[in-house]
Order: sequence, then C-alpha cells, then structure tokens
Amino acid sequence: MDEKDKEQLKKEAAEKARAAAQRKREEREKKKEESHDSVSEVNQTKDDVTSNQDLEKQKAAAAAKAKAAAIAKKKAKETERKETEPTSNQDLEKQKAAAAAKAKAAAIAKKKAKETEGKETEPTSNQDLEKQKAAAAAKAKAAAIAKKKAKETEGKETEPTSNQDLEKQKAIAIAKAKAAAAAKRKAKNANESGDSEKAKAIAAAKAKVAAAAKARGKTTQAKETEEPEPITPSPQQPILDRYLNIVKEHYKEDILEDSYINRMSKHVPTIVVKLEHYYSLALLFKQHSGLHFEFLSELHGTDFETYMEIYVHLYSFKNKQSVALKVKMDRENPRVDSIATIWPGANWPECEAYDLLGIQFTNHPDLHRIMLGEDWVGHPLRKDYEPYDVEV
Repeated sequence: MDEKDKEQLKKEAAEKARAAAQRKREEREKKKEESHDSVSEVNQTKDDVTSNQDLEKQKAAAAAKAKAAAIAKKKAKETERKETEPTSNQDLEKQKAAAAAKAKAAAIAKKKAKETEGKETEPTSNQDLEKQKAAAAAKAKAAAIAKKKAKETEGKETEPTSNQDLEKQKAIAIAKAKAAAAAKRKAKNANESGDSEKAKAIAAAKAKVAAAAKARGKTTQAKETEEPEPITPSPQQPILDRYLNIVKEHYKEDILEDSYINRMSKHVPTIVVKLEHYYSLALLFKQHSGLHFEFLSELHGTDFETYMEIYVHLYSFKNKQSVALKVKMDRENPRVDSIATIWPGANWPECEAYDLLGIQFTNHPDLHRIMLGEDWVGHPLRKDYEPYDVEV
C-alpha cells in the first residue's frame, strides 16, 4: 500500500472517532436535560403537596374555631335558662323535703296539743280525782250557802233548807269519798297481788331449775359409779396382730414402743417404732412378701412440745391394707434416718418437715428448704417459733 492510501485511511479513522465522540457528548447532554426535568417535576409535586397540606390545616383550624364558638354560644344559652329556672332537681328535692318536714312537724304539734287537751279534761291520777271531788264538794257547799243567803235576803220566800237536807248532802259527799278511797285501795291490792304472783312464779321456776340440776348431778354420779361399757374389738385388730407377729419373727429384741388401732382414723393399725430401728422396720414393711407396702401416701412431722414425731402412712395394693408407722425423737436435736431411698415419694415430704420443723433426715439425697429460703431464720411450725422479722 502506498503512502497516499495510508493517509486516506488515517483521515477516515479520525473522522469516525470524532463522529463517535460527538454522539457520546450529545447523548450525555440529553440525559442531563432529562434528569433535570424529572427533578423539576418532583420539586413541583412536593410544592403542590405542601400547599394542599397547608390548605387542609387552614380549613381544619377554621372548622375548630367555628365549633368552639358554637359550643360557647350554647353554654351561654344554657346558663341564662338555668338562671330563670330552678337551679337543679336537687334544689327541687330539697324544697319538697323541707315542705314534708314542716307538714310532719305541724302534725306532731297538733297531735301533742290534742293530747294535752285530753289530759286536761281527764283526771291524770287518783290524786287528781280526789282533788276534783273535793272541789265539787266545796262548790256544792258554797252553792248551798249562797242559796241559803239568797233565800234569807229575799225575805224567806221559800222555806229554808233544813238541817236534814244539809246532812244528806254531807252524807253523799262522804259516801263518794269513801267509794273513791275503796277503788284506790282495790287497785293497789290488785297490783300487789300481781307482784306476789310474779314472785311466786319466779320462786317456782328457781325451784324447778334446782331440782333439775340435782337430778342431773345424781345421774352423773350414778354414771360414774357404773362400770364402763366394754369396748367392741376393732375389725382391724387381727390385721395388726399379724403385723406384730411378722415383726417379732424378724427381731429378737423388742423394737416397738407401742401399737394400737387408731379408732379416730378409720381404725388404721398403728405401730410406734424405736428411733434406732425406724429405717430397718420401714425396709421390712416394703420388702416382706406378707406385708408388701409399696406405696407411701403420707409423711409429715408434728411438734408435741416435749418431743418431735414423724408419721408415715403406707398402703399395700396387693393386700389392700394400710398401716401407720410412727417414730419419736428428741425435740432439741430432732434427727432421724431418711426413707427416701426406700420410697422416693418421701423425698419432698421430708424436705417439708425439715423446712417447717427443723427435723434433720440422715442420708437424704438432697435435703433443702422447699418453701422458705435457706436464709430464713427459724421453723414456723414449731410451737416456740418467733418470727425473726416482726412485720412478716
């Protein structure tokens, strides 16, 4: 290729490069214009939204002002109406109550006035009756004297009242007085007789009570002197005897403190074992084929002030029989073997007895307080327990 062709090719390549660069510049400017237009549109939209929000706020404020003005106007009208009408139903009720009280007071006053008038017209007592009779006699006497004087003044137009008439009047007055005195005496005697009847009735009642008490005393004394009725043997006694025979077969020495039928608790056979044999006897009750007490239903401790006691209730599903096992220990240092390894159900009850009574269970797998914290002072079910914190 000659030099001329090379130059021509270079020129064409340069022109193509310039044309490509020009196209790129035009495209870049076009994109800038489009982005600028979109930003303008967004700003315009924001301005429109802001103006709409301001308009809504202005409308809401105007509506609130109008509502407040209407409420104030309504309150003013109500206040004016209340001033012209009675203040409230409460005032009306007070007025009614006051009127009723006045009417009631007037009625009471009227009634009292009537009673006073009635008392004035009727004799209040026997003394008033005597006074009225004396006044009537005095009036009669005065009238007789006046009549006598009038007759004498008139020139004795009629015959003077004879001494016989005057004696009759005196006799009548005396008879009336005697009758009144007799009536008063009878009333008094009636009252005294009534009181005497009451006194007699009271004396009779006292005598009756004393007789009944004496009879009860005799009955009680007779019962005390009588021989006590024989106690009917318990149906559980043979079962208890069988338990005791098994225990005697396995122990050469006497390991029991007591044994009895608890009649107050469904006749449950009860065995009280010595402290040092408590665990071995419990193990015998679990493993012996004739006993087979596989279920522990209850375990609790009790403070009897002079000693502590553990009560265990066992049940055999195989034999359908129950037994109660008890053991006593020193109150100052209550300590007993744990039976949680024999019956796992004894685990928590023993923890409870330790927590509330302070009884220590030797060889317990995890002896701890289950109700109160380990820092709690004392044991609440002890009879001598005093709260460390008096506010609790």
